[in-house]
Order: sequence, then structure tokens, then C-alpha cells
Amino acid sequence: MAHEKKRDLVLAALLGADTPGKAWPNPTIRELKMVKRNIPPPPDDYMAMRTARANHTARVAARKPLTSLEFVQKKAAEAQARLANTKTPPQSVLVSLKHPQKDFFIADIFDTAIKDDMASMEHPLFALKAGDMRVRVYERNGNSVMIKPGSDGCATIHDKDVWIYCISQMIEAMNRGREDVSRTVRFVAHDFLVVANRPTAGVGYARMNGTLERLSGTRIETNIETDGQRERAGFGLVDSWKIIEKTKGGKMVAVEVTLPDWLFRSVKAKNVLTLSPDYFRIRKPMDRRIYELARKHCGTQKSWQCSVKVLYEKSGSTDVLRNFRGAVKALAESNELPDYSIVFDADADSVTFHRR
Repeated sequence: MAHEKKRDLVLAALLGADTPGKAWPNPTIRELKMVKRNIPPPPDDYMAMRTARANHTARVAARKPLTSLEFVQKKAAEAQARLANTKTPPQSVLVSLKHPQKDFFIADIFDTAIKDDMASMEHPLFALKAGDMRVRVYERNGNSVMIKPGSDGCATIHDKDVWIYCISQMIEAMNRGREDVSRTVRFVAHDFLVVANRPTAGVGYARMNGTLERLSGTRIETNIETDGQRERAGFGLVDSWKIIEKTKGGKMVAVEVTLPDWLFRSVKAKNVLTLSPDYFRIRKPMDRRIYELARKHCGTQKSWQCSVKVLYEKSGSTDVLRNFRGAVKALAESNELPDYSIVFDADADSVTFHRR
């Protein structure tokens, strides 16, 4: 009896009978046949499923169809939203910090302030492009520099990292009262790579080998004064270098570099300036060169202003002035140069560096 009663209720609902909570319009053929063939009624949750399906059908039927224009506008908005989500953000001026924590066995001397000599900060001794084979001549205020490339091209401003690392080592040793400081510096290759924020895998050692070759191959002829001594002299950016030890895999372990006497005189006189700890993170060569000039000319002042043309001449850039101006403007807008904010005045065609 219970079975027949439940079947009658389902049949009545399917046929649109006035059964409270169970009257469904438009029963399907399958549902009618199921009742007529005396098939046992479905579970109780079938009623809820049937109601949900009927409600969904009603919502779809009531939905207002889109016109052709509305459809196109909807698809365009969806495309713009996808493009906004996948748009690549502009590249940062600074590269990521590869070694946020130094290895515990690195000596304390490697955690001291980064130093650079003032003469090379003022004059463009280093190329801003890799593979530069041109002989470059720079003259300003009675000082002249001629840079001649070696077979591998001129040493770049990224190659200057070896200079900066050695200068920092020598200054720190002098400050500690050591008397064995000489222009020949021996250091561990891995320590240099970590301090200079370079990869410590095989590619880092391979690049360092090329750096040393370009430094020794590039020749400088200049009359720039260091430690009160002016002479017309020619020298390499590195007089000599050699690898003291190599691992079985061919990686250099210890390196010995002999710096030119011209640079060593400047270091002995402590004609150096402290650089930002983020200097080695500056990505582009031009941005590094602009930072050097800002650091050299601001000194302890709060700001330094110069025309774009003067900055262009001091930078040693081989690009056209128009492109250089655009690079300076982009750097000012990024506001990521360490230690300094830059204000670019398009009307006066000048740049002002403000110490942060």
C-alpha cells in the first residue's frame, strides 16, 4: 500500500495535480512511462532534483538575449581583462638579491663598506657596452684619457667590480692597521662572486675569467693626477692576473690580481668614496655610470644639478644624445637609483640629483 501511495503521488505530480509542494509542470515522457509501467518510484531526493532542473530551465528562458553589439562589447571587455592580468610589469632597475645572507665562513672584511676610487668615478675609463672595439678619447678640464680595447673588447663597467672589490679589501686592511697592503691582491673567487651579487654556479666563474682577460687587455693612456702625482702614462686596467688554485672540475678557487700603480697611488691616498650596498644590484651599465657621477659630485651635498649634455659627456656614452636623454628620464621615473632621487627638467634640459 505504501508503494502504491507513493507511486500515485508521483503520478499526480507529473500530471500537474494539485499536490502541495509536488506539482511539476511539463512532465517528461520518461517520467510518464516510468509511472505507467509500474516502475518503483524514485528516491525522495529525485523530487528536489526535478525542481532544481525546472528552476534552471525557467531562468535560462527568462534570460534576455544579447544583441550583436552587446555581445561584441562583452567579448572585448573579457579580452581586456585577460590582457591586464597577463601584462608583464616593467623591469626593475635593480636585479634581485642573489645572496641575502652571506655564507658563514666569509671573513668579516667582506661585509665592510664598498669603496671606489674617485678618479675612475669622474672619468669614463670603462665601456658601457660589451664587445666595444673602438678607441675612445675623453678630454675635459685639462685631463685626457685614451682607452684602447684588447682582443676581447674594452673592459665594461661590470668588469670594474673586480677593481671595486680589491679597493674595498685594501682600504679595510689599511684601516685595520695592516702594513702588508700591496697592489697585488689575492682573494677567493667565491667570496668575490657573493659580494658582487653574481651567480656562484659555473657561469659565474666563466664570466669572471672573461672579466680578468678584458681588464688586462684594455690599455689606458692618461695624464689624470692621483695622490698629487701627474704623469703621462699607459697601463692596463689590471697589470697581471693568475689563478692560484683550481678544483678538479676546473673552477677557479683563489685568484691573484696585480692592479696598476696609477690606481694603487689613489688607494694609498684614500681618494675613495663609499658606495651604496645596492650598487652591485644596479642592472644596466648606464644606470651604474650615472650613479657613479651622482655619488662623485654630490659628495656630502644634499643635491647636484647639471645639464643633460654635461652628464652625457661625463658618462662616456657612445649612444646619441636623444637616446641618452630618454634613458635618464626613464631612470628618474623609476625612482629606484640607490641613495638618490632624480628630477628631470625637460624645459631646462637638466637633471638634479637629491640625496635620500
